[in-house]
Amino acid sequence: MDIEERRTRNGMRIRPATPEDIPEILAFIRELAEYERESASALATAADLLRDGFTEPRRFHVLIAEWSEPSQPTAGNQQPTTAPAGLALYFYNYSTWRGHTGIYLEDLFVRPHYRGRGIGRALLAEVAAIAVAEGCPRFEWAVLDWNTPALDFYRSLGAECLSEWRIMRVSGEALFALASQADVR
Repeated sequence: MDIEERRTRNGMRIRPATPEDIPEILAFIRELAEYERESASALATAADLLRDGFTEPRRFHVLIAEWSEPSQPTAGNQQPTTAPAGLALYFYNYSTWRGHTGIYLEDLFVRPHYRGRGIGRALLAEVAAIAVAEGCPRFEWAVLDWNTPALDFYRSLGAECLSEWRIMRVSGEALFALASQADVR
């Protein structure tokens, strides 16, 4: 679904990212990795994001929240100062049980200076609106178990913590070892 740029009355604007936003998207990714204590794990490059997010087939989508604040009057400049404040990066998955696509939120990040202004809620609501418009019965994401502020926030929005499910991952050498066991003919 192509979303239009949306404004709220408090100076926030949410818009789909463009290829010109790639440096800012990388900055958000690195800031999130630092917050999650995994700075060394953020290996994505501008070329990766361009390839996977802005050429077909698109592997992910990004929404950027911008915040505008009145500028200090200087030399007749009355233009508000607008800055990237938050990001939501999501992609589509598929539920075999529901027989329909869903949306998985890979990253939600609001810069510390902009927290508490409703930006995270607005980004989540925008992705939820995309899910509803596209007929997706699920909108899911993962959260670190130590991130109590995020857990509390998500629960306040009606999200359920699925404690009976665990995320499994195979990567690096283990991925190559498993792949080498494939019986490809």
